[in-house]
Amino acid sequence: MNKIITSARPVVTEREIKYIRQLIDANPAWHRTKISYELCKVWGWHTSNGRPKDISCRDLLRELEKKGKITLPKPLRKSGSPDKIWLLEHTRTPIQCPLGNILPLCVKVVASPEESRVFKSLLAQYHYLGFNRAVGENIKYLIYSSTGTELACILFGSSAFSCAPRDSFIGWDDKTRRANLIYTTNNMRFLILPWVKVPHLASHILGLILKRIASDWQSKYGHGIYLLETFVEKNLFRGTCYKAANFICVGHTKGRSRNDVYNKLKVPIKDIYLYPLSRNFREVLCSASIA
Repeated sequence: MNKIITSARPVVTEREIKYIRQLIDANPAWHRTKISYELCKVWGWHTSNGRPKDISCRDLLRELEKKGKITLPKPLRKSGSPDKIWLLEHTRTPIQCPLGNILPLCVKVVASPEESRVFKSLLAQYHYLGFNRAVGENIKYLIYSSTGTELACILFGSSAFSCAPRDSFIGWDDKTRRANLIYTTNNMRFLILPWVKVPHLASHILGLILKRIASDWQSKYGHGIYLLETFVEKNLFRGTCYKAANFICVGHTKGRSRNDVYNKLKVPIKDIYLYPLSRNFREVLCSASIA
C-alpha cells in the first residue's frame, strides 16, 4: 500500500478502509496503539520531526468504527479514564526566603516515567483541581531550586475548543480556529507547593517558561505554538502572577459548562488570560495554512 499523506489528516477511501480491516484481522493480538503506530508508518503520517501522529490516528480509527466501517479491538482502558497515580511522599520542609536565595531555577520537561509519577502525585495531592489525565498534545514541567528541591509544577495542554473573548482577540473564523487550534496551548495547571513561600516565584517561573515553551513544543511535536491561554477562577484568585508576566486579560467566561445543553449547568466564572508568543501571532493563527 502506498503512502498517502505526510503530516496532514488523510482522506480515507474504501481502499484504506479495506487495508485497515485486513491489518486488524491479520493481527488479532494487536491493541489500538499498535495498530495506529503501524498505520502511521505505512501512511507516512508523522510530524515534521518524524514522530508518528498516533493519537490523531486513533481518533480517526474511532470515527471509522462509529460509522460502522471497521471493528477495533477493545480498548485497554475506557476512553477518558484517569491515569494511574502513585501518591508519593514528598519532603515538606518549609521554604521561606527571597527569590534570589533559590536561583537559578531548573525547569525540566517531564520525560521519564519516574518524573511523570512525581508530577502527577504533586498535582493530585496539592492542586485544588487535582489531576485526572492530560489529553492530546501537552507538556509537563517540574521546577526545582538551585539545590534540586521541588518547588512547583505546571501543565500545558489542549486549548479550549471555543472561547468567544479569545477568538475575538485573535480574529479567526470558525473554520480557521478548528484548523489552527493546535498552534495554541492552555496552561491547565500551575502549582507552587504549599510549603514554598517565596515572593515573585510564580511570575519568575512563568517568565522562564515563556522563553522556552515554543521550542519545547517544536522539539516534542514538530510544530510551534503562537499563543498561550489560561483561565483563572475569579472567586479564588486574582491572577497576579499572570499579570506580572504580561499576560493579557481579555474577558471572562459565562459560567457555563461546554456540556450545558439546556443552559442549566453553572460553573465558576473565570478570567481569560492570553500571552502571544510572537508579534505576528494573529497573521499566523488566521492563516489558512501554517507550515
